[in-house]
Amino acid sequence: MGKLEDMALLVEVVEAGGLAAAGRRLNLSPATMTARLKALEERYQTRFFNRSTRAIALTRAGEEFYHAALRVLEEVSLAEAKLSQKEGELSGTLRIASPSDFGRQFLSPALLAFSQLHPQVKSVLLLAEEVVDLIAHRLDMSIRFGNLPDSRLAMRPVVPNHRVLVASPGYLAKYGSPATPEALAEHRCLAMERHGEILNEWRFEQQGKMQTVRVAPHMVCSDGALLRQWALADAGIAGKSWWDVKRDVEEGRLNVLFAGAFIGFNARDEKQVGLQIVYPQRRFQPAQVSAFSDFFIQWLNDV
Repeated sequence: MGKLEDMALLVEVVEAGGLAAAGRRLNLSPATMTARLKALEERYQTRFFNRSTRAIALTRAGEEFYHAALRVLEEVSLAEAKLSQKEGELSGTLRIASPSDFGRQFLSPALLAFSQLHPQVKSVLLLAEEVVDLIAHRLDMSIRFGNLPDSRLAMRPVVPNHRVLVASPGYLAKYGSPATPEALAEHRCLAMERHGEILNEWRFEQQGKMQTVRVAPHMVCSDGALLRQWALADAGIAGKSWWDVKRDVEEGRLNVLFAGAFIGFNARDEKQVGLQIVYPQRRFQPAQVSAFSDFFIQWLNDV
């Protein structure tokens, strides 16, 4: 095999998390994958992976070769895209992940509008509440709320954001509005479940003092869009990112409770919750990725 194929094979094994998974992606048998990796290591007279019966991990040489291979393959891909792209016309694929509620309300209509302007660009949208691994899922970008702990990623801020507690006018007319955070214990609260954990410890900051209220959820789900729908249906009080409920609040379908005091669900949360586009760490962005990023930020500021 040629050097580019060697690089592509190693990158596939790393991003798939092992030989078997990479083989399934490439439609190659485990024996073929093992033989190709052995030939690759013999070609360069070095071991790229430490292998055991249960795991595979890059050696130091493997780590260096992997990052160098990513750069080379990226530049080859960009060069091929430029050759196939007509003057002034975008093409290629956009693979994007987003939280469910935000993706349905904002990212999906923006993608539709972008696709009408650039019909040669294909789009793949993955909606998930958990943080999605961009490398493993071969994503070009992701919309994320909160901090950016992964140093392998690049980030671009989109718009300011914070968390709010909301309830519908119908719910408040029936059950009343809680006068203090402690009173939430007597209300019907709607909570998210994330990675098996129910987010029922709600944090507040008032007059410089932190306070945590443990609520007993009346309803729990793992989908942010569904949580908002429950709140709109008078089911209870929910904690949401501002951008998820912005339209509902502005149009009177939801009311904000304890404005400015609600922070979030754990000790790491802060009053300002970043809304950002996250990318794999690259020196160059494909043209369609850069173009959609610019388009989406402008589109979001116009809605």
